[in-house]
Amino acid sequence: MNTAGHSKATAPRGLELTPFRGLRYDPDRVGSLAAVTSPPYDVVVRPDGLHHLQSADPHNIVRLILPEAAAPEERNAQAAETLRRWRAEGVLTPDPEPGLYVYEQRDGDGLEQRGVIGALRVSEPDEHLVLPHEDVMPHIVADRADLMRATSANLEPLLLTYRGDDTTAGTAGLIERTAGRPPLLATTTEDGVHHRLWPVTDPAGLAVIRDELSAHQALIADGHHRWATYRRLRAEHPSPSPWDHGLVLLVDTARYPLRVRAIHRLLHGLPVARALRALDGFFRVRRLDVPLPKAMDALAEAAEEGNAFLLTGDDGAFHLVDRPDPALLDRTVPVDRPEAWRTLDATVLHATLLDHVWRVPDDPAHIAYIHDTAATVDKARRDGGTAVLMHPVHEDVVRELARQGVTMPRKSTSFGPKPASGLVLRALDL
Repeated sequence: MNTAGHSKATAPRGLELTPFRGLRYDPDRVGSLAAVTSPPYDVVVRPDGLHHLQSADPHNIVRLILPEAAAPEERNAQAAETLRRWRAEGVLTPDPEPGLYVYEQRDGDGLEQRGVIGALRVSEPDEHLVLPHEDVMPHIVADRADLMRATSANLEPLLLTYRGDDTTAGTAGLIERTAGRPPLLATTTEDGVHHRLWPVTDPAGLAVIRDELSAHQALIADGHHRWATYRRLRAEHPSPSPWDHGLVLLVDTARYPLRVRAIHRLLHGLPVARALRALDGFFRVRRLDVPLPKAMDALAEAAEEGNAFLLTGDDGAFHLVDRPDPALLDRTVPVDRPEAWRTLDATVLHATLLDHVWRVPDDPAHIAYIHDTAATVDKARRDGGTAVLMHPVHEDVVRELARQGVTMPRKSTSFGPKPASGLVLRALDL
């Protein structure tokens, strides 16, 4: 019986994180745990990264989260059959009892992040418990929903954050004590990040986490489309059901601040020369014949004084674009939002540049969203499109807008480190 899906309905007080029976890889049935993990589905650079992960191990989780076939129905059916087969063969096996999981990520640069993985009750927006900060694209929500329906599983956790204080001291202490014990699993992925996972199954520990989190709200750091998918699927299934909950990682950013990076844009079919010509008279444009790291430094410096973007394409140079014409912004940026939203780089990019200057539709045929800076540059120079490199927004701006109920343009931020996909799954029939 899935305890997350069939708990008795009660009046919600706040975040409700519920134990579940994790579905995990049997280390004896795969080459290595590192070889079967993947970044979240929307971080994988396709097709290069997808094929690299597929070749790492025949059981890599990417075969479930990004199945390949000619049609969407075939892809989802393939993922469902693959999951069924791996479970039947013992490649993926359920843990013996429901629990939460303490999850730790560490790297060689001093990063340490710890949080709790569990099944979170899917709440409605008017409850103000799980705060989005970005808009979503309906076709991606539909795609993820089709995959989740087919597999009847949450294949990878969302990344949510909360601001801990004195009222969450018990949870913080439990996380630290748990991390001092031998882990359930430990692995190091090829990016150099060390991952460790511990189960929390004792009733007293579970009660501490449940009671303390019930007084808090969470910000979606990564996984807006999957949270929207959780909400859609919960609405489709009469409650109580396993769809009432969704798999998440909750991190206390008062103790473990996240890194915030930008998500870049690749504009298909718009050569950089044409993009630059269209900016004449509207923005200041400066050519930079420097390596990528120095160009990004110049972007960061320009961003301190206002909106700034870095463009590159098949000409091999970087072009720093800043100082937009105030009259252009007044004419193109909506005025019914807070000033913090109106001055976001992502707002100016979408409302001013894409909609009015370049007239590029925001759909997959025209724009790709890529997290990796070097990959965005390489693809633009190889394919002849225009890469628009962004500077990250500060977390406090994101959180404050979310509290006001104001969403940023989609793919405005990339919080990290993101949880590795493949360490623990949630099958809805367990």
